[in-house]
Amino acid sequence: MNLEKLNPSAAAPAAAAPGIKNWLMLLMATACGLIAANLYYAQPLIGLIAPSIGIDERGASLIVTLTQMGYCAGLVLLVPLADRLENRRLVTTTLMAATAALAAEALAPNEPVFLVAALCVGLASVAVQMLVPMAAHMVPEASRGRVVGKVVSGLLAGIMLARPVSSLIADAWGWRAVFGLSAVLMTVMALVLHKLLPQRRPNNTQTYASLIRSLWALLRDTPVLRRRAAYHAAAFAAFSLYWTAVPLVLAGPGFGLSQRGIAWFCLAGVSGVLAAPIAGWMADKGHTRLGTGVALATIALAFAGSAAGVNGSLVALLVGGIVIDLGVQANLVLGQRAILTLGEHVRSRLNALYLALFFAGGALGSAVASVAFVHGGWLWVAIIGTCFPTLALILFATEGPTTA
Repeated sequence: MNLEKLNPSAAAPAAAAPGIKNWLMLLMATACGLIAANLYYAQPLIGLIAPSIGIDERGASLIVTLTQMGYCAGLVLLVPLADRLENRRLVTTTLMAATAALAAEALAPNEPVFLVAALCVGLASVAVQMLVPMAAHMVPEASRGRVVGKVVSGLLAGIMLARPVSSLIADAWGWRAVFGLSAVLMTVMALVLHKLLPQRRPNNTQTYASLIRSLWALLRDTPVLRRRAAYHAAAFAAFSLYWTAVPLVLAGPGFGLSQRGIAWFCLAGVSGVLAAPIAGWMADKGHTRLGTGVALATIALAFAGSAAGVNGSLVALLVGGIVIDLGVQANLVLGQRAILTLGEHVRSRLNALYLALFFAGGALGSAVASVAFVHGGWLWVAIIGTCFPTLALILFATEGPTTA
């Protein structure tokens, strides 16, 4: 595929990537973690939020699903602007919108207000996917996988810590405090990033409408993007299914854990961040295909093993969650590194498509979680969760040896 056709200015030679200082990489990783956490604070809290705002048990997973749907919409509608507008201003403006949406969640008096705010939180949290390509722009090709892996490690730490942190805060001060505190953090982070991030002005004169139209052409003409998105959509569906359903089983009569107990359980998932830099190193060494196969197989086996939770095995659930997280995070970095090497001038759009497609898988996983649990308990959850990565493995088996 000729990526220059999608941006006439792409033919101009790009300046050599200057590199990124360690303190700035740490700042970007921290920002990514804090922003991404907004998508997951509600997962262990749906049992508290739903009755408080008038949602029944079957519709409880809407709390998570709408946030993920908003994120998908933001990836398609907002992230492509990073290929057109000055990046620092775009990031900070989007973060201020996230602040407003989080404040609305914290103050929501009823179901409609909360669900609209949840959708907007997802929409504005796409600022994280403006930062990851920005970091990729700052470094040369040879070290891009490692830098992206380190920045994404911060993102993943935020995802993993979001669940235990929100559980502990809710246990102490109630669920509304979670979103209120996050609104304050987003304000602080917007001010810090505005002060310390370098400016980046893309050499692109396309209109917004042209940017959005180009998304279809990129998807149609980039087979690596389609495959990587399909693999991770299945992996992320399993991830979302697991972490949306597991608080329900942990709080149920089989285990009877409090919010604090659920928090400690979720904290174990933080170990998944260890997979990100390793996956980045593997990708830089040319082992993307091997890593992908191992990651997908790991997720499938871990979910199948978690079925022992039906018999009251907390250890089976815990080990399953840790291993699922390791596989999902490794697969994310492998896919994102492959996407971010395809074309400098369309990098944000490629990344947006990749994220939007796999978050659609995540929304599917969270949407079926409460329904599967209500009708079939953890056994149904485990069966459906095993099917998602298994389907990805079947598709992966058709991949040629030279595919990225």
